[in-house]
Amino acid sequence: MILGKKEVRRYGVYVFYDKNGIADEYNDVFLKGLKEEVSHLLLICNGTIREEDRERLGKIADEVMVRKNIGYDVTAYREGILRPGFEKLSEYDEVVICNDTMYGPLYPFSEMFGAMAEEDLDFWGITSFHEVPFDPFGTISYGYIPTHIQSFFMVFRQSLVKSKEFQDYWTNFPTVHNYEEAIGFHEAIFTKKFSDLGYRWKTYVDSADLEGYTYDPLRDFPRYAVEEQRCPVIKKRSFYHEYGEAMERSGGEASREVLEYIEQELSYDTGLIWKNLLRTQNQADLKKRMHWNFILSSRMKKPSGKKKQNLKLALILHIYYDDLAGYCRSYAENMPEGTDVYVTVPDEEKLQRVQKAFEGFPYHTEFRVTGNIGRDVAPFIVGCKDVVDRYDLICKVHDKRVYQVKPMSLGQSWSYKCFENLLKNKTFVENVITAFEENPFLGMLTPPIPNHGPYYPTTGKGEWGENFETTRKLAQTLNLHVNLDREKEPVAPLGSMFWVRPKALKCLFAHGWQYEEMPKEPIADDNTVLHAIERIYPFCVQEEGYYPAWVMADSYAEIEVDNFRYINRELEQAEMSKTGVRSFRELLQAVKDLRS
Repeated sequence: MILGKKEVRRYGVYVFYDKNGIADEYNDVFLKGLKEEVSHLLLICNGTIREEDRERLGKIADEVMVRKNIGYDVTAYREGILRPGFEKLSEYDEVVICNDTMYGPLYPFSEMFGAMAEEDLDFWGITSFHEVPFDPFGTISYGYIPTHIQSFFMVFRQSLVKSKEFQDYWTNFPTVHNYEEAIGFHEAIFTKKFSDLGYRWKTYVDSADLEGYTYDPLRDFPRYAVEEQRCPVIKKRSFYHEYGEAMERSGGEASREVLEYIEQELSYDTGLIWKNLLRTQNQADLKKRMHWNFILSSRMKKPSGKKKQNLKLALILHIYYDDLAGYCRSYAENMPEGTDVYVTVPDEEKLQRVQKAFEGFPYHTEFRVTGNIGRDVAPFIVGCKDVVDRYDLICKVHDKRVYQVKPMSLGQSWSYKCFENLLKNKTFVENVITAFEENPFLGMLTPPIPNHGPYYPTTGKGEWGENFETTRKLAQTLNLHVNLDREKEPVAPLGSMFWVRPKALKCLFAHGWQYEEMPKEPIADDNTVLHAIERIYPFCVQEEGYYPAWVMADSYAEIEVDNFRYINRELEQAEMSKTGVRSFRELLQAVKDLRS
């Protein structure tokens, strides 16, 4: 059935789900684009939707329906298809079913609908999933995954909708209890079932040349689909799905590649993507998929592609060991001219020695005596809480000397790692500022976690240490709603040094911290409010709609690459001597099996 250039009447079903019932703005943009191509648009909300969101989206859709969140999107599709009755449905030239698991339109939907209207088809979709010679779900009647149209966007022509086979399919569709059944009972079989009955189908994105490269072209080659095939959508899960899966199929470049292309070449507002992901997803998943790592030059200033913003800057520096004041000053002098500097110290005696070390310091400097409580944290969130909102960017650092770990060179190397990757030199600092100017959703930059000597278990024990419950309770106190997960690491400034937009810590400072809330010396090595604050920083950043990232000076990245490679290679050799040579995921499972 060819539609050609006649005026086409379409019936559309859009299925929405959010566990908190919040419909982010990307839904509005998608629905507005879709509504231009459909005559009647039904919005189906699985579960709940906030009343204000229902009212807003109801101004775009012709009809809004809220149902219990049962049976996944396919059961909602069924209800949307059955709702008008097949007699009424058959009056439309096409029936469109789609859901909220994608962002778009990256290109006007009219391009796609116009192109497909010239094709002699009975049903079509945007993308296909290639044949897999087995059934990983245990629910597919064919015993394998046939090549099929992906069910997040399917279109049925009148020639199919009028058929008894189509009407029987949806009328008698079985109850779906889980994800595996949703795939096996519908998505994986629909295309083959109706193709075998003689109905013609096609996808807008032609991925035939990717056969053998991937089963899922949009997942593994999203930039190719968007740039070369003008695919009008990108899947949300591209930006947060489990990273080990990506590493099994590629080097992990796909998600960032496509996002950069959309940002640089298309008119779609990627802020819609950022806002939704930061509200709903865990930051560890997002960091790995989007590679929130800024490796900045300490040798050459990067020319900014955007107008200089003249951000107001502050350095907040806590000094406890006054003999380290000169060391701290040498890094502080790398801040740009015009920076306000706040130096906090524990008592009057140390104040005099620190002030002497800062004689002739070429910045507007204010010294504050904050008492010996709360280490470097209380001087920041209590002792300087009256000034943080005056600034666009703050660099927060402190002296660092570790007595409990011997030799003390280990602690010194951690201090070096923090200072070198925050205040390496003036060129590097200018590039840090440019990074914030060019990336409006960047909220915090922190050095990578320590991985040398006794600090190595930070990654094995987990960046949470014994602090997850304490941090979770603090998150509740601060009324945070972002995703915290014991099994997923925080992108936290372990070492308590970082660059930050103060407005990205609004919810932290809104608590109105007092010194009385801080533990008194001697402080335990773990599980205090100080350790919780150290880990809650990036979640406050995320709560305010920004993301935390790692930052390294190019000179330190040269060291860190070798550190990571040495650690991985030695560990892999030791493990493979016991388990045999394997891929990473196979090796990981083999080691887990050894432990069990």
